[in-house]
Amino acid sequence: MKKIVLLSSGQPSVNPRLVKEANSLTTAGYDVSVIYSFWTHWAWEKDKQLFATVSWQPILAGGAPYKDKCLYFFTRLRYKIVSLIANNITLKFGIAEMAKGRASVELFRKAKSIKASFYIAHNLAALPVAVKAAKYHLAKCGFDAEDFHRQEVSDFPLEFNYKISKFLEDKYLSSCAYLSSASPLIAKAYKKLYPQLDPVVINNVFEKKFVQNQIERGDDKLKLFWFSQTVGKNRGLEDVIGALNLLANDQIELYLLGNSNNDIEDYFNNLKKNSQTNIYFHKPIHSEEIFRFTSQFDIGLALEPGFCYNNKIALSNKLFTYLISGLAIIASDTAAQKDFLTENEEIGCVYSIGNVAELATKIDYFFKNRIYLRACQGMAVQLAVTKYNWENESKIFINSLKLFI
Repeated sequence: MKKIVLLSSGQPSVNPRLVKEANSLTTAGYDVSVIYSFWTHWAWEKDKQLFATVSWQPILAGGAPYKDKCLYFFTRLRYKIVSLIANNITLKFGIAEMAKGRASVELFRKAKSIKASFYIAHNLAALPVAVKAAKYHLAKCGFDAEDFHRQEVSDFPLEFNYKISKFLEDKYLSSCAYLSSASPLIAKAYKKLYPQLDPVVINNVFEKKFVQNQIERGDDKLKLFWFSQTVGKNRGLEDVIGALNLLANDQIELYLLGNSNNDIEDYFNNLKKNSQTNIYFHKPIHSEEIFRFTSQFDIGLALEPGFCYNNKIALSNKLFTYLISGLAIIASDTAAQKDFLTENEEIGCVYSIGNVAELATKIDYFFKNRIYLRACQGMAVQLAVTKYNWENESKIFINSLKLFI
């Protein structure tokens, strides 16, 4: 049985893409280990629940506040020091590698201890680890580009994330046998930079077992839904609240799911201009519960603001969560989302970023035309069943890897 190692500087439960790939590889008969690092407290218990259900081996590197505490605090101190050096002095001599991930050294030690046929990095901090481990064991490696990393934070070449990401990509991507991406436009962007690579597109879709039946609620409300790990400013939510203020219709409600605090909730509540604008906040739930929860709403909001190039060309898992949950979609007109809605126009519509009046008009049209709404919802489910599902994408993933393993 061939061994494959997946690597991430974050936790599996906050990276559904990594989990799906690990599960698919074990189903295909590979021996799989996932080496990861602690990233956030709220995912710790979710990791425990996840690990009880999987066939692959999870391996923690770099400690955590709940395990190997001394190592965890040492790596935090080291990370602060190398980050200062990277920001102010140099990215060379291994500084960039350590400054991109708190536990990059420990990730490599764990990866080096496991002889595998293939190593796959699932974020940029893990890319050097995959390349070095593959070279050590005379194996091959790959990289999953869920984002276009150098322009993930800013398009300004002198901004730190741009500089360090470009440095690491230029240094290590040429050593990869395999590159996958999470959208067609991300694949094109990397192909332009590295013509020797042939990126394969693996969409952020889900298994068909999560397809939800449409729910008839028996009321006249129109429920809008948005989710992310964190509810925050400048993520398009201001557009929606502005549109609801214009509509002044208490039958249209906005539901937000994600980590938030009193300050953020006060910020959004203070944007309301009248008592007819209703906003409801929900705390994060387990990833496999998101689909049933989402299915109770009518329209999924994909509100990417296009603040950087990556944000313009990425296709988030929001879109595919809405599809499989049976929601119509309203999306901002980033390049990737506009292409997606043009190809699949029967599921919803796009609006111009920042155009609150246009967004209000499109929300109002859904409210007044329930036949159109139900048609979009039905087409969303149909596309999830026939086209945009992990059963289809996993075949692309496995068959692409077989060329190198």
